[in-house]
Amino acid sequence: MLNRVILVGRLTADPQLRYTPSGVAVANFTLAVNRTFSNQQGEREADFINCVVWRKPAENVANYLKKGSLAGIDGRIQTRSYDNNEGKRVFITEVVGESVQFLEPRGQGNQGNNGQKQQNSGPYNDDPFVNDGKPIDISDDDLPF
Repeated sequence: MLNRVILVGRLTADPQLRYTPSGVAVANFTLAVNRTFSNQQGEREADFINCVVWRKPAENVANYLKKGSLAGIDGRIQTRSYDNNEGKRVFITEVVGESVQFLEPRGQGNQGNNGQKQQNSGPYNDDPFVNDGKPIDISDDDLPF
């Protein structure tokens, strides 16, 4: 049996970080993931997928991602249910993330995961975008994934 999900999308709001009574960090956020096709009006639609991340990755998500951030999440689908205040059963389906990738540089500084500016160590630079610091204007249709 296999339960594996990989998503790339943008956060619809700032992540919500909280802690369990035993002190374990948990972050919840919703990822807007574009569909690969257009509707009858020629517009691209998106799915809004609830995600949850635990422990240190949860704190990282809360500290480094915000509304509109591009992120990738690798995890599994989980369903759960509870009875709400009116006594009705509520079902929740979400992605439990095992890892989250931050897919955009933080702020204008073009910083990597270690907080230092990325530098080219060799005399020859074959990356035309290194140290540019500006967003790349590219359509989602041009991406291979």
